[in-house]
Amino acid sequence: MTEDRVRRSPGASPAGLRGALMVCGTTSDAGKSRVVTGLCRALARQGVRVAPFKAQNMALNSFVTRSGHEIGRAQGVQALAAGVEPEVDMNPILLKPSSDRTSQVIVLGEPVGHLDAVTYHATKPELRTTVLAALDRLRACFDVVILEGAGSPAEINLLDGDLVNLWLADAAGIPAVVVGDIDRGGVFASLYGTVALLPDHLRSCVQGFLINKFRGDPALLTPGLADLEARTGVPTLGVLPWIEGLHLDAEDSLALRRPWGDDSAGPDTLDVCVVRFPRISNFTDLDALALESGVNVRYVTHPAALGEPDMVILPGTKATVADLAWLRERGFDIALQALDPSTTILGICGGYQMLGHHIDDDVESGAGTIEALGRLPVTTRFEERKITLPRRGSALGCPVTGYQIHHGRTMSEAPWVHLDDDWGRHADGAADFDAAVFGTSLHGLFESDDFRLAFLDAVAARRKKEFKPSGFSFASAREAQFDDLADLVESHLDMAAIEALITTAETA
Repeated sequence: MTEDRVRRSPGASPAGLRGALMVCGTTSDAGKSRVVTGLCRALARQGVRVAPFKAQNMALNSFVTRSGHEIGRAQGVQALAAGVEPEVDMNPILLKPSSDRTSQVIVLGEPVGHLDAVTYHATKPELRTTVLAALDRLRACFDVVILEGAGSPAEINLLDGDLVNLWLADAAGIPAVVVGDIDRGGVFASLYGTVALLPDHLRSCVQGFLINKFRGDPALLTPGLADLEARTGVPTLGVLPWIEGLHLDAEDSLALRRPWGDDSAGPDTLDVCVVRFPRISNFTDLDALALESGVNVRYVTHPAALGEPDMVILPGTKATVADLAWLRERGFDIALQALDPSTTILGICGGYQMLGHHIDDDVESGAGTIEALGRLPVTTRFEERKITLPRRGSALGCPVTGYQIHHGRTMSEAPWVHLDDDWGRHADGAADFDAAVFGTSLHGLFESDDFRLAFLDAVAARRKKEFKPSGFSFASAREAQFDDLADLVESHLDMAAIEALITTAETA
């Protein structure tokens, strides 16, 4: 139990609103996370003490709480939007895929092992108790809890082991809305089919539809919405328009299908090339770079696409050894050696480990000792205990904050990041300043504004370019995004109907 939970006590919110709501979707990436984030922010602006919740999240982007527990990135960001401290009960089960058939299973912020789908399915009955207990604790401490589903609630082959969708809504007595992505096409069939496939006791949980990513005049949808309600008995409570420029932290690599690249980049724009590993993780590390107008961030999977970049980033990965083998098979190792000497190379977490001399891994891959890329004076040994810590310190003379998530312990002869916080003093990373090769285990360091500008200035100077910073604060930009999203849901959803649904949830 965290100190934050001990300090909280239930009571009436200034807005007088109490209850819960579940947000499901017809598919992955339908917009569930955005709707939950927007609702959390909108209710928080009314004075409601609101918390997000996702029983089970499958994502390689994660967040480390102040207490040192690992949860899904989306729930951490949703908590920030709600103005509350992220905590482990907001995402009691996190699955981090380590291969096509296995995932690391994290329960209440701690890894419990790598399981295949069949073995994990067998553990679900006991995990239901964990999920309900976490939800009950949140509901006892917050006025409103907004729950997020996963994928589709109508995966009929998985209903008997459901942990995260309408089983939970039914068990906890919480109404649900279903979000459909109209940009994919077939939204009426998707919404109708979702409800039609559900058994009766779960179908009754669905009390509203939301349509997301609409381009055009919403009046054109009116006949279809009326017909949909007549067929299902479920009203549509709002149509959210397509909005450019909302860059909330992505939950999974589906977001990488939308490239950041800017075709209008000028001659002084920094070209930042990110190697997209098959098991890329925590690629939200690059969001702060992508928001700089003087930086063009692009993802590549083939060495030929590198071109002549100003910086190459090897990001985090859930499978360091396997992705290092992939990198070699593609020929990236040769391509990195052939880059112009003025090009900066940065490795983050798994990417940092790859840049060392060798990796000793009997834990994640079982491969034993393998040769790494040899660009930095470091060696890495994987251990069973996973490090998950929020950190702060300094680098390049600037303050930095971030977090560490790794099994590998990397020993460095040339650290350049100095951490000094509640978790102790520690020298992190390695740097070869002459060769412009850097590595660090610290995720999120580019969110520290002064450090980001100092690092990019150095990248530009090596390439004889003039970096022109946008001058934004990343924290302020994120807050503005939260408010934009809250404005969106308040303007386009029937908030009176949403709040009425929230109050119908059974008392925790």
